[in-house]
Amino acid sequence: MVNSQLNLRSRLLAISDIHGCETGLKKLLASAGYSPSRDRLVLLGDYIDAGNPGTYGTLRYIRALAQQGACVLPGNHELKLLRRLEDAPSSDAEAKTWRSWISGLPRYLLEDGYLFVHAGIRQGVGLDRQSLTDLTEIREGFLDRPAEDGLTVVFGHTPTSRLGAQPGNLWFGEGKIGIDTGAKHGQRLTLFDVHPRIGYWCATGPEANTADVNTTYY
Repeated sequence: MVNSQLNLRSRLLAISDIHGCETGLKKLLASAGYSPSRDRLVLLGDYIDAGNPGTYGTLRYIRALAQQGACVLPGNHELKLLRRLEDAPSSDAEAKTWRSWISGLPRYLLEDGYLFVHAGIRQGVGLDRQSLTDLTEIREGFLDRPAEDGLTVVFGHTPTSRLGAQPGNLWFGEGKIGIDTGAKHGQRLTLFDVHPRIGYWCATGPEANTADVNTTYY
C-alpha cells in the first residue's frame, strides 16, 4: 500500500539565482503549495546581486526559510557580499551576524541521488576536495565535460539559455540539470519539483510583480 503522507513528505523542490526577485519566489512557493513541514526545499545561491544593495533584503526572507528547515547554499554573489562584510567595523553587529550566517552555509547537498550545488563541480575531484570557488563559479571544466557516473548535478549560475535551452526553460543534459532560467536577465524564475520534473515559473521582466505563475512539465 502506498502511504500518501510519505509521498507528500518526499517532495523535493529546488530554486536558484533569485537575484532579488523576492516577490516572485514567494508567489512560486505559494503556487506550488510549499509546506516546510512536508517538503524539502533547496536554494542554490545568488539570492542577491552583490553590486545592488536593493536586493539585500531578500536575504532576510531566505534566512527565514532556512530557519523553517530549507537547505540554503551560497552562490558567488553571497561570497562577494561576505568579502565586503569582512571590511565592516567590528562594532557593526549586523555585519557580524551576516558574516557568521553566510560563512556557515553548507557548500552542497546530496539528496535522493542528486547533487545540488550553485555552479557545478570539477570533474575527477572528490566532493570533499572541491574548492568553494569551483562550487560557486565553475563553468569550464564542468559544463564541457561528461557527467560522472551515478551522479545527477542540479545547478544554477549559468543561465539555461546559454546552454541551448529555450529562454526561461530548464536545461537537461546527461547527468546534469540546469535551473537558472534567467531571472536576473528578465526571463523567468523557476521552482523545480525534482522527481516529477515540474517547473513552476513566473516572468521577471518589467511587469514581474503582476506576472502569473505558470507550470511546465518536463
